[in-house]
Amino acid sequence: MDRTERLFAVMDALRRHRRPVTAAELAAEQGVSVRTMYRDVQTLIGLGAPIEGEAGVGYVLRPGFFLPPLMFSLEELEALVLGARWVGAQVDEGLAGAAKNALAKIATVSPRELRDHMADVGLWPVVLHGAGAAPVPVLSLVRQAMRKERALALRYEDASERTTEREIWPVQIAYYEGKQIVAAWCCLRASFRHFRTDRIVSLALTEKPYGEPRRTLVQAWIEAWEREQS
Repeated sequence: MDRTERLFAVMDALRRHRRPVTAAELAAEQGVSVRTMYRDVQTLIGLGAPIEGEAGVGYVLRPGFFLPPLMFSLEELEALVLGARWVGAQVDEGLAGAAKNALAKIATVSPRELRDHMADVGLWPVVLHGAGAAPVPVLSLVRQAMRKERALALRYEDASERTTEREIWPVQIAYYEGKQIVAAWCCLRASFRHFRTDRIVSLALTEKPYGEPRRTLVQAWIEAWEREQS
């Protein structure tokens, strides 16, 4: 790895860490000496990277910093194109449109050779539900609830065609081919439940906050899932 590649790798490493990481840790990860890492960090700061911290304490990349697309590798761009194309073919209209817009923005600010590569990566997702699948409007509402951490008033029909009304705190959405599943804390059952979007009769966003931070709920959901699988 040459020095330019290592500088990019250091930026990637800093982006992965939410808390300060020491030069010794970064040096071990990159396979260089601590002295070399100090020089690399100072070089990045000199180039305008918003790195905060100091020797012996640790470094952190200030939130909001965005690397321009021209600093993506070809494989990174291929991954972005393939992922965005898959999302763009899904029944979640909000995310589908956002994925297409994101690709267009990346292409707009990329050098010509990278734009040409993005247009002809030769990677396309196979979407079994077909291009004519009906949109699922409730997905946008579920994502909004997760962002705002606001409860949803749900009217749901189960496999036996019994309809119930309940309040849920969504934590995750699983996008399968042909169906979507909402994982949520169900206030009616006082436990986590999984709801198929095609069985949702009605859904409304409320002003009621989640009873726990979504991050806490996600961890509890993962633990519950692991217990169930074991």
